[in-house]
Amino acid sequence: MKQGLILWGERYFYAPGPMQRLLSLLLWPLSLLYCGVVNLRYRMERPRDFKLPIISVGNLTVGGSGKTPIVTALAARYDKVAVVLRGYGRKSRGLVLVSDGKKILVDVDESGDEAMLYATVLPRAVVIVSEKRESAIEKAKEMGCQCLFLDDGYNKHQIKKLDILIEVETKNNFCLPAGPYRERLWRGKKALMIKENREFRRKVALIDASEKMVLVTAIARAERLDPYLPDVADKIYFEDHHYFTKKELESVLERTGAQSLLVTLKDYVKIRKFDLPVSLMELSLELSDDFTRAVDTYISEQQ
Repeated sequence: MKQGLILWGERYFYAPGPMQRLLSLLLWPLSLLYCGVVNLRYRMERPRDFKLPIISVGNLTVGGSGKTPIVTALAARYDKVAVVLRGYGRKSRGLVLVSDGKKILVDVDESGDEAMLYATVLPRAVVIVSEKRESAIEKAKEMGCQCLFLDDGYNKHQIKKLDILIEVETKNNFCLPAGPYRERLWRGKKALMIKENREFRRKVALIDASEKMVLVTAIARAERLDPYLPDVADKIYFEDHHYFTKKELESVLERTGAQSLLVTLKDYVKIRKFDLPVSLMELSLELSDDFTRAVDTYISEQQ
């Protein structure tokens, strides 16, 4: 039931059928109201200069677009770097220092899955989650960080930063709730637009693959994994940031007869404690020279 709703919502936003298009049209007046309010909020904000190079990686639509691997690939290129994010799905509130760049300080329940992913693959980076990004930026400065990456910070118009936006293809160009757009590239707003197979290319390696695997994942728009999947016994989708239980994963293995669970790293950081057979889809990115040069230039100009 829940998996069906997730797939329905993703089709509604990104590949709507006739009935979903009709629903979009009915909701269009609400979209105009939403866009107007968001645009007004943008116009009322005045960017604050934190005297620190800040780079945001985001997208204009709801759902996944590959922000995490891009932040990871970029942040890995710098020393004294921080990654700041809200920490969606975590079971904590307020500012939490997830990693001080030397060791991981909290568990995945407190950090959230994406922050734990960053702390795992970027062991020298400071990782902070906070609903108030300004507080996290100040904390990173206190810790001596010399550049900072914001995961999903486009709508933080009150912060001076370089905005990198990932282009996402969709047949529904309305704002919420009639379509997937939560923001627009507003007039006067500058951003570096990037696109897969232009500024970055994905590479996927299978770690500890078994003969019969079942895909289990809790990422948004999980169909993005399809081009990289081997033959699998089944695909089980959960809502984004879902916290798995050992019992439900054991049930998946038993029902499908799979020898291992095929997961992404974002899922893995939540299930590694269960000591279940796991195969890992390890994603890495190749970044274009023009793209990395643009980020390098911004950072050097701001330091």
